[in-house]
Amino acid sequence: MLQQLLSDIGSIWARYGTVYLTGIGNTLLLSVVATFIGCVIGFICGILQTIPCAPADPWPKRFLLKLIRIVIRVYVEVFRGTPMILQAVFIYYGMPYFFGISFRDIWTVSILVVSINTGAYMAESVRGGIMSIDPGQFEGAKAIGMNHFQTMTSIILPQTLRNIMPQIGNNYIINVKDTSVMFIIGFQDFFAVHKMVSGAIFKYFPSAFLEMGGYLFLTLAASFLLRRLEKKLQGTSNYELVNTDQLVMTAGNYSFAGSAPYEEKSRDYPGGRHE
Repeated sequence: MLQQLLSDIGSIWARYGTVYLTGIGNTLLLSVVATFIGCVIGFICGILQTIPCAPADPWPKRFLLKLIRIVIRVYVEVFRGTPMILQAVFIYYGMPYFFGISFRDIWTVSILVVSINTGAYMAESVRGGIMSIDPGQFEGAKAIGMNHFQTMTSIILPQTLRNIMPQIGNNYIINVKDTSVMFIIGFQDFFAVHKMVSGAIFKYFPSAFLEMGGYLFLTLAASFLLRRLEKKLQGTSNYELVNTDQLVMTAGNYSFAGSAPYEEKSRDYPGGRHE
């Protein structure tokens, strides 16, 4: 049985290997581009949700920030609370139905759907990452005269990016797998190739086995690379300990010309001071 399975997989790969590789390339490209755009959307939404707003601020500012936060909240809840496959159907088929907007390029729709879905998840990750930063860092930046924009770009966001890097990697791995639902609108990804090949040769399980192995390889490779990146961002854990007393080195131990060696006279007088 195993020999027959391996034989079928070998024959499928020999005949359709280039088609599978094309599907893998499309899946990787869509996942990388959509994850990057989704992270940009998430950072924008996360930053907008954390802009400070005090009761003493002018009412237009308070009204605008509240409106923005409501819009972001609706966006996050809608796209986190509905399946990506239905989001693809709604955008691809619903936009022409309601607004008369037709998409001729499947790539555009696929990137749009995966990006806004990823952005909804990343918005909450970024907001949580910003809020996890010690408030003392905000106060310290304010104390040295930095405005909110300078504080965010120079102090808060670099730490936030490091803290949420595992979540970014997790979203990328999820996108590698979830882009398979784009076949519903005709996108030729890795899973769509499996549907096409299995329908042509009527050997569903060998093709599915090959497909599963391919997805597992992609996700394991991504996990390995992301762990290396996280380790690099964390920096080294080896620190050189100070073996000398810097205060003593700064103050110094003095002995005067013509006096006895320091070791003898400093016994009763710490610091080398003599009467």
